[in-house]
Amino acid sequence: MAGRPRTIDRDKVLDAAEAVVTRDGASGLTIDAVAKEAGITKGGVQYAFGSKEKLIRAMIRRWGDTFEEEVMAFAGENPAPETVILGHIEASRRTDKDEASRSAVMMTALLQQPDQVAESREWYNSRLQGLDPSSEHARRARLAFLASEGVFFLKSFNLIDLDEEAWEEVFGDILALAGPDSAEK
Repeated sequence: MAGRPRTIDRDKVLDAAEAVVTRDGASGLTIDAVAKEAGITKGGVQYAFGSKEKLIRAMIRRWGDTFEEEVMAFAGENPAPETVILGHIEASRRTDKDEASRSAVMMTALLQQPDQVAESREWYNSRLQGLDPSSEHARRARLAFLASEGVFFLKSFNLIDLDEEAWEEVFGDILALAGPDSAEK
């Protein structure tokens, strides 16, 4: 008697893939390692995602969706472009060490996929698109956004050492630059 086909929980597999990346880095991300971490067969991982590249794409998409939810939680409903930038900066500021490490690994994997690089470029362009370059406030928001991304990636890739106090100080300065009354400063 044939049983019901077993379903694969894609989120569980993505959780397993993130655990592998966090523990072993990008080079450790293999279909076999993810299968072992998830407690399923390699065929199960391939059934759920098709290939390692599609698995990475799904990881990046989920990571991006989660981050965007955090940004919008800070920005509120129907925010102005500058407010979205402030939400982005605040969400970046609150990223913990493990999440930053995962981000670095994801970016490393992403840079190996030309189509993913193009999608990221489009995402960054759309994030900045609504800012009015004739507005001092919008230009400051743009500069603050670029600064926050720079410090986030420098720390994520372990290119600078910032303790918690220095991290908060830097983001305080960035938020002050981008804040609503920054044009008067």
